[in-house]
Amino acid sequence: MRDSGNFKLQQFYLKSSGTVAKTQQVYFWQSVGGTVTILRDVGKDWDMSIRIIGTGSALPAHQVTNEDLAKLVDTSDEWIRERTGIGCRRISTGETVVSLAADACRNALEDGGMEASGVELLLVATCTPERGIPCAACQVQDRLGAQNAVAFDLNAACAGFLFALHTACAYVEAGIYRNALVVGAEVLSKIVDWSDRSTCVLFGDGAGAVLVEHCREGGILGYVQHSDGARGDVLKCDSRAIQNPYISSRMEVPFVQMDGREVFAFAVRKVPASIEEALEKSRIQAAEVDLFVLHQANRRILEGIARRLGVDLERFAMNLDQVGNMSSAAIPVLLDELNREGRLKRGMTLVLAGFGAGLTYGACVMQW
Repeated sequence: MRDSGNFKLQQFYLKSSGTVAKTQQVYFWQSVGGTVTILRDVGKDWDMSIRIIGTGSALPAHQVTNEDLAKLVDTSDEWIRERTGIGCRRISTGETVVSLAADACRNALEDGGMEASGVELLLVATCTPERGIPCAACQVQDRLGAQNAVAFDLNAACAGFLFALHTACAYVEAGIYRNALVVGAEVLSKIVDWSDRSTCVLFGDGAGAVLVEHCREGGILGYVQHSDGARGDVLKCDSRAIQNPYISSRMEVPFVQMDGREVFAFAVRKVPASIEEALEKSRIQAAEVDLFVLHQANRRILEGIARRLGVDLERFAMNLDQVGNMSSAAIPVLLDELNREGRLKRGMTLVLAGFGAGLTYGACVMQW
């Protein structure tokens, strides 16, 4: 029987070999006689982070141009391009969140040189799943044959992929898993009002994935994330209404509703602040960043963020002219495009930032 004593959590503030100081924690038992027994070294991997080793994406085959939309609503190619920077988008004609996510994951696994059976954590960020249960991640796990992976979904709308990436980082830093597949997948076309020209011109369908693994140098250097639920109504989409023997209600509007001006003001104010916060945590200056990879919502928003940061717009990667706003899929699809074009070189410093419904927003600094 263990003698009486004290169970303690001791923190040691350490300076790593990099630029960021971290805290190592050790749980120990101190007996009455003074003997110290280490129970768990929380800081065993205290300098661990994650790095991306593979990327993949999948888009529906059907492409819808601005001219195509002009046949549905009162709009034009000039009107859409001037206000959004979007020229076309991919729209599902049968592809699902699960099928797109699975295809993106297969491509990321191939790029990273890993078998599906080796994946330990599988996260799917989506706000448009086909089913409430089972979650999309478990369906993707089944399609991939990733039987050894823990799988679950995460919904932070357009910031979803970034929040999922940070979640994977936290699990790896804690020593729980060594690798993860992180996917952003959406079929937004099913929640868009195709008679509303203010929203139907914006969105596209698709999926992007990254394969990450633990690392002790480089990788994610620092990240931040925030939420503002008090302003959630500026971008929303209702779900199923309550229907049971005791109450009957109905869904008011079953489509995406957005206050465009409020979303714009939120993005150009909060996103630069979150990027600066992540840079400060990483002890990196904006001038040292090689490429900014942000959520592809609207070209005007990206221009406003660049101005606030004092950064040349040429350092902001963009593909929204070809794919539109794909919510959680936007950042990983763009990363895959940049990677396969050979534009991402080892050692490059990247800033990722996402923002959207919730309201949710955040940023991370990483070394490729």
